[in-house]
Amino acid sequence: MIKQARQFPNRIPVLIVGAGPVGMALAAELGRWRIDCLVVDMTDGTIDHPRASALNSRTMEFCRRWGIADEVRAVGTPPEFPHTALYVTSLAGWEIARIERPNHGGGSTPLPHTPERPQRCNQIWFNPVLRRHIDGLESVTVRDRCRFDSFVETDDGVTASLTGLDDDTSVEIDADYLVACCSGRSAAPGALGQRAGDDSVLDHSVNIFFRIENLWTLHDKGKAALTFFIGHDGMWGGLTAQDGRTLWRITLHGTERDVDPKYIDADAVLRRAFGGLFGYEILNVVAWTRREWVADSYWRGRVFLAGDAAHQNSPTGGFGLNTGMGDAVDLGWKLAAAVQGWAGDGLLISYETERRPVALRNVAEAAANFQRYTLPDTSAIEDDSGAGALVRKEIGEALRHTQSRMVLSDGIALGYRYEGSPVCIADGRQAPNDETSHYTPSARPGGRAPHAWLDDGTSTLDHFTTGFTLLRLGRGAPAADPMVAAARARGVPLRVESIENPGLEALCERRLVLVRPDGHVAWRGDQMPENALALIDRVRGVFEENRENLAKPRRAGIL
Repeated sequence: MIKQARQFPNRIPVLIVGAGPVGMALAAELGRWRIDCLVVDMTDGTIDHPRASALNSRTMEFCRRWGIADEVRAVGTPPEFPHTALYVTSLAGWEIARIERPNHGGGSTPLPHTPERPQRCNQIWFNPVLRRHIDGLESVTVRDRCRFDSFVETDDGVTASLTGLDDDTSVEIDADYLVACCSGRSAAPGALGQRAGDDSVLDHSVNIFFRIENLWTLHDKGKAALTFFIGHDGMWGGLTAQDGRTLWRITLHGTERDVDPKYIDADAVLRRAFGGLFGYEILNVVAWTRREWVADSYWRGRVFLAGDAAHQNSPTGGFGLNTGMGDAVDLGWKLAAAVQGWAGDGLLISYETERRPVALRNVAEAAANFQRYTLPDTSAIEDDSGAGALVRKEIGEALRHTQSRMVLSDGIALGYRYEGSPVCIADGRQAPNDETSHYTPSARPGGRAPHAWLDDGTSTLDHFTTGFTLLRLGRGAPAADPMVAAARARGVPLRVESIENPGLEALCERRLVLVRPDGHVAWRGDQMPENALALIDRVRGVFEENRENLAKPRRAGIL
């Protein structure tokens, strides 16, 4: 039974607009800190068409910290279903290329850089897992069928106008902070002047959602999570396994103009993809717009944007949801610090400084992946001739090179770093190469703290809870007393973990590593800093050089 608030509170620390994955992830993060928040959403939470399916390792690490990773695995694609990417003329036609992804999905061999493998779990099943989790958090209240209409910024927060859609009742609620996780559809992004326009459109695509039993038994290509179709007119569509059992979605790669789904001959599309007549049931057909867009700013005053309200990208690579989950975790601990009173004035500002460059990187990569769908001359690719065989060979070789960048993206998932963050203290060491497909672990400040398996069977990541964590590595690590005292003086939560693990010590390269609540490294060194209090002030967002930028101009948010 879905929990509903009996009445609206008079005031709430954080109001979240949108109960999609990013909004619920933010609620999950705030729930770890026991920060009261209200989540409002116009819908009843039902999803009748598959959206994002690919959960990368970092998102699964977040699920691990919330205690839901096992449930996500249980409701997603079965562990034995391969995450193979396949390129064909049709399921009954020629195979052109194949890219295996053995480190995705099920597997008993531990991975060296993460405790969590990438998984396929569509929002149809992922959203209910998140919803059940946040419904069980005492500090989180969710109101379905509740429209966010407008807001006005005040000196100490925002006043938001909401409407209950079932009874058409209106209410005003005061909040310390407002976060729009609304895919850009609510009043908040527009009021901040941050909404995707026509110049962000890459194309207009169409999805066909259908059911067919044991599709892989009806052709000779075997199981594959992703199947791309290439004909005389180029790469024209892609098939994705949704549950690894009976549900599938095929995407037509789109046109320059918006397409009305009622004019799509879905049967003809499926016949072309199958290369013959198979028995199937079409569930629905949906048109959507593929974009390349990042907001110019992620915040103003006490209003913040996250997820699709802040950035939108082509799904080529599966970066959208995963980038939004990173937004939620970064913003979550900073909002908690602000509500609890130990954040400096610059901490919330650092959300944009850290997350916007990550979005620019990921959105650009997704757009480039989409552009790589454009292939050389494929007019003979379906011909049963020597010329056709040569074309298939040449294009297959090219696809294995160019498409590996899209389907093997550990660097995108784990390698993003908060370069230049005002709340991370650089140590002058050169950063590892920022590669799309390959991840190089490092404890350099700004990056994700490295994973290592410890003697008790836990990952280092399991030891990063609410608050900062100071890792003392090796027997000769300096005492933590000065930093503990400094954190206590500022009210900053800090735990000390003393670990003897040669592998981790080699990865971290220093005997002391200060890890933030989101699992990113804030500072490292071989000795305690001369002024531990100044270091604690810096990582909690107190620094003189940004004081003139602490507030952006405010204006009423009523539309």
